[in-house]
Amino acid sequence: MCLRILFIDDDEKITALMHRVLTFEGHEVYLAANGKDGLREAQRVNPDLIILDIMMPGMDGWEVCRRLRLQSDVPILMLTARDEVADRVRGLDAGADDYLVKPFALEELLARIRALLRRARAARAQNSLVLTFADLVLDVEKREVRRGDQVIPLTAREFELLRMFMEHPRQVLTRDQIMERVWGHDFSGESNVLEVYVGNLRQKMESAGKKRLIHTVRGVGYTLRE
Repeated sequence: MCLRILFIDDDEKITALMHRVLTFEGHEVYLAANGKDGLREAQRVNPDLIILDIMMPGMDGWEVCRRLRLQSDVPILMLTARDEVADRVRGLDAGADDYLVKPFALEELLARIRALLRRARAARAQNSLVLTFADLVLDVEKREVRRGDQVIPLTAREFELLRMFMEHPRQVLTRDQIMERVWGHDFSGESNVLEVYVGNLRQKMESAGKKRLIHTVRGVGYTLRE
């Protein structure tokens, strides 16, 4: 299974090694050398997993982890050269899902990655039948969408588009990511079909003066937020 993995670390030797290892394992690997770039990359690529070093210049890994948790529930594995209980607790309190001390065996790192992804998939499966955001409720099994007490009738494509937004709340989804997921092989890079469907969704969701939830991020794509 090919995954998008974001590796945030200022150590060039480690990042080069991890890029080779994870690419060999069949994953798409994205690199960032500091916290600021890591946050930007996380929004751009919408990764399935983030591996995050703690000791970096400028914004440290703890702060990066806290900021990531405000916008995503992506699994986060933190790395550090300090094997102190207080550091591990601080990382977990910041929102990390697991913690690995350097130097580490590659086999253990890969095993930790597999375990994190299993837990994330199980959690999503358990909670995926009914998605909620603000006053919006999407029932996957019933194929029904409500905003407050109002049922919103959607076409099949509108339903899948809204479902993608609700599965990634507050994340900026690029136009290409949305088109590939919702339209697949029917995707046309020059088509304005996405803009049309977003406009239709907004019109239906904002009836009776409801506040806008799907926002345009100029030059990038769209995001679902209050």
